[in-house]
Amino acid sequence: MTAIADLSATELAAAIRAKAISPVEAVEAALARIEERAELNAFMAVCADRARAEARVAEERLVRGEALGALHGIPFSVKDLTNTEGVATTQGSALFAGTVPTADAVAVARARAAGAILIGKTTTPEFGHKPFTEGPFFGRTLNPRSPAHTCGGSSGGAAVAVAAGMGPLALGSDGGGSIRIPAACCGVVGLKATLGVIPNLQAPDLFGASSYVGPMARDVVDTRLMFEVLAGPDRRDPYGQFGTLPRRGLQETERPRVAFLLRCGNILDPEVEAAVVARMRLAEELGMIVAPIELDLVALEPHFLVMLRALLRARLGGHAARSPQMLDPTLIATIEAGRTDSAVDLCEAQFARTRCFAEVQDILSRHDLIASPTLSAPPLPVGLDPLGTIEIAGRAAGTIRGAWYPYTFPFNLTGHPALSLPCGTSKSGLPIGLQLVGRWHEDAYLLDVARRIEAAGLSG
Repeated sequence: MTAIADLSATELAAAIRAKAISPVEAVEAALARIEERAELNAFMAVCADRARAEARVAEERLVRGEALGALHGIPFSVKDLTNTEGVATTQGSALFAGTVPTADAVAVARARAAGAILIGKTTTPEFGHKPFTEGPFFGRTLNPRSPAHTCGGSSGGAAVAVAAGMGPLALGSDGGGSIRIPAACCGVVGLKATLGVIPNLQAPDLFGASSYVGPMARDVVDTRLMFEVLAGPDRRDPYGQFGTLPRRGLQETERPRVAFLLRCGNILDPEVEAAVVARMRLAEELGMIVAPIELDLVALEPHFLVMLRALLRARLGGHAARSPQMLDPTLIATIEAGRTDSAVDLCEAQFARTRCFAEVQDILSRHDLIASPTLSAPPLPVGLDPLGTIEIAGRAAGTIRGAWYPYTFPFNLTGHPALSLPCGTSKSGLPIGLQLVGRWHEDAYLLDVARRIEAAGLSG
C-alpha cells in the first residue's frame, strides 16, 4: 500500500473528500517524512503546530459537509523567497533571519484559500542568486537521488520536498530557471507560467519583471491542479490585467507542431541528448509533428548577467557594503562584478531581451510549442563554484549559467510559459529533464501536451 506521504495531490484530494484519509493524517504524514529525511535539509522552517491546527479545522469542515476548495487538506510548502503571513521569510539570508511578513503573497493566499495547508518554508540560496541550493545561513540541501550531486536551485528545497514526499505540492520561484533547474535535477515537474498569469507582486520592478512564482509537483496532473488554483488576474500586477484567459486545450485528435531545439549554441551531454531525442521520437509516435530549429540562446547570457547584477546591486548593494560578512561570498562577488556595468550595458541588455522575444514569437507563429533539454548535462557535482566554468562531455563548456542552463533563463526574459518534465535518467541514475515552452497564455495547452508525453513515457 502506498504511504500517505507518497500519494499524489490528486489522489490525496480524492481520498480526503471520500473521508478515507483525513487532513490531519495527511499533514502528519508530511511532517513525519520531513523528520525522517531531515538529512536532506530541505526546509528553512517547519510550522508544525500551525499546520496541525489548520488540519483539525479542515477536518471539522469536512465532517460538517461544507464546500471544499480544490486543495482542501493538502500539505504544501513555500520557497523562502515568497512571503508567508506569520511564518518567517528570510530570503535564505542571515540578514533577514527575523523577518515575519504580515501578509501572504498572492499565490500563497490563493493556495490557502483553496484549502491547502502550509507545512513550512523551503531552502533557497541567498536571494535566489545561484543555481545551487546552499549557503552560509543554512548549509547545503541534498539531492534525494544522489547527495554527491546538486539538487539545483534556486528552488532546490521545494524540488527536494516534493521528490521526497514532504508534501505533494510546492510553490517555487523562477528568475532564470529556478523552478525548472531543480525540477530537472530531482526528477519532478516544475512550471513557470506566462508572465502575469500567476501574479508576483514582490518583484521590485513589476514592469521589467522576469521573476515568477509557480507550482512544483511529482507529475503534470498535480502541477495543473495547483496551477489552476494559482492562476488569475490581479490589477496590481501590470501583466495581470487580463480577464478570462484563453483556455485553448489539446484536442484528442490534434497533432501538435513541436519545434525541437536540441542545441542553442552550447555543448550537450551525450546522455541528455539521447534521452531528449528518444522522447521526441515518442512524441512523433504519438502523432506530434517534430521539426528541428536553430536558436542561439547562449548569446543572451552576457545580457542576462548584466540585468541580474544590476538587480542584485540595486537591492543589496548597501547591505553588501555594510555587512559583507553576513552574505554568501558568491553573492558579494556577483554584486561587485556589476560595478563595471554601465547604463548603456543595461539598455543593450533590454534590447537583446526584445530581440529574443521576437525570435521566439516567430518560431511560435509556425509551431505550437518548443521542446529542448532543460539542462545541458545531468545534475552537477556538489562543491562547484557557481561563478566558475565547467566541462561537459570532456570539453571546456564555459560558465555554469551559459553552459549548463542556457535553455531556461531566456524564457524568463520573453515571458513565455515553460515547463520541465522528467525525461529518464543517466546511466548512473541521475535525472534528466525535458523543457517545453508554449505561447503566451497557452499554459493549459502546454500542460496538455506535457501530460500526453508524460503518460506515454510512463506506459512505455
